[in-house]
Amino acid sequence: MENEFDLVILGSGSTAFAAAIRAAELDRTAAMTEMRTLGGTCVNRGCLPSKNLIEAARIVWEAAHPRYKGLKSAKMDFNFAELISQKQDVVHAYRDKKYQSILTDDDNIKVFEGKAELIDAHTVRMGESILSGDQILVATGTRPVIPQIEGLDNVPYLTSDLLTSDEAQELKELPESLVIVGAGYIALELGQMFHRFGTRVTILERSQVILPRYEPEVSDSLTFILRKEGLKIVTEAQVTRVSHNSQNEIEVTANVGGKAQTFKAQKLLIAAGRQPNTDGIGLEKVGVQLDEHGFVKVNDELQTSAPNIWAAGDVIGNQTESQPATPVGAHDGVIVAKNALAGAHQMIDHRVIPRVIFTDPQVAVVGQTDEEVVGSGVRCWCGTIPLEYVPRGGATHQTDGIAKIVIDRDTQEVKGVSLVMPNAGEVIHEAAMAMRFRARLEDFIDMIHVYPTMAEALKIAAISYFKDPAKLSCCAE
Repeated sequence: MENEFDLVILGSGSTAFAAAIRAAELDRTAAMTEMRTLGGTCVNRGCLPSKNLIEAARIVWEAAHPRYKGLKSAKMDFNFAELISQKQDVVHAYRDKKYQSILTDDDNIKVFEGKAELIDAHTVRMGESILSGDQILVATGTRPVIPQIEGLDNVPYLTSDLLTSDEAQELKELPESLVIVGAGYIALELGQMFHRFGTRVTILERSQVILPRYEPEVSDSLTFILRKEGLKIVTEAQVTRVSHNSQNEIEVTANVGGKAQTFKAQKLLIAAGRQPNTDGIGLEKVGVQLDEHGFVKVNDELQTSAPNIWAAGDVIGNQTESQPATPVGAHDGVIVAKNALAGAHQMIDHRVIPRVIFTDPQVAVVGQTDEEVVGSGVRCWCGTIPLEYVPRGGATHQTDGIAKIVIDRDTQEVKGVSLVMPNAGEVIHEAAMAMRFRARLEDFIDMIHVYPTMAEALKIAAISYFKDPAKLSCCAE
């Protein structure tokens, strides 16, 4: 049949494309399905458009808030609609170059548009089309969680999809004020971005702190920085109701410390997390098991409970210690193709996955937190230094932030690193590569770093095990 393939993939994001490309390299055929936009979340409404606009906002902010004496502040005029237009151009160009062109150049890969549903373990229905696959990969990703809040069905609200292109939910006008429900990475990135463009931003977080799963030093440092910049962050705020008032504002009522408070804004952004796209695609018909949150369960080869069905990317959540992130999905998509089509039996290794939050300064982490290491039964030591101890921070007037290192006290192996600093997303890769090869504390100390760089923070944090870093001379060990 025309629609028979070696691998049928539900989804067309980074995980799906990585698997399809490797299938073609193995001289096998692959089909992808897509019910929305080719390329999935990252290129269309996630990583790419958000980082594009975050950088534009940083330029505007720094012009008005110079860090150096002798530099006068300057109000930079900008056109938000034009910024949205150029963002769309970037998305279109990247989608065409990195996704559409691959389909054009490779006859072994085809895409079918529409909603996909498994009929049995080898068959997918796409509207009136039927796709048959010897192997199946579930790579349907995630979507925003919409919490149960009284009145939410009756007011307009935004989600992280506000940065999408060519869709009705795309935000094209800068709001005067914005209330954000949630304080995870999406809320913090977008909150700071809108604040820097001039929007009055209030962030409501139900936990005691922002980023509760990160090191407490990270949460404390970033909270201080964002509040210092002017964002309103309210913790222990349980949202109970939303409504419209007579001024056409959205009113958000929250229980804060046992008392009801009302927050008003022109727009409401719901950033309460992500949920897997596993409903309505027939997984229950073919015996694919899900966890209590709806994520697909997989083994160490990314195989589901159905032998010929595999899953990878955000749709598996934290299974096998994975992290929902584009490069993780792409990496694992290749492994699925090799295991499903070539019998490679390659096991995944999610021990070292660097992650970044693109606030300014950035947050970057890799490995385990202090609490996680202790919880695993390991006797640990951790050292945290303020960024003012890092010469680069002082030289560039960027001293707000921290660097934390966690080690196994018995073996001296570095188990985790957390950074809040400019360019933390670049620096964290040094720590990740070191941890990949199970580097010890002395390896970080003995590594000669360029002076002055933010990467020196890793060395100085390691030295703090032996010495007071406040009393070091430049480049001293």
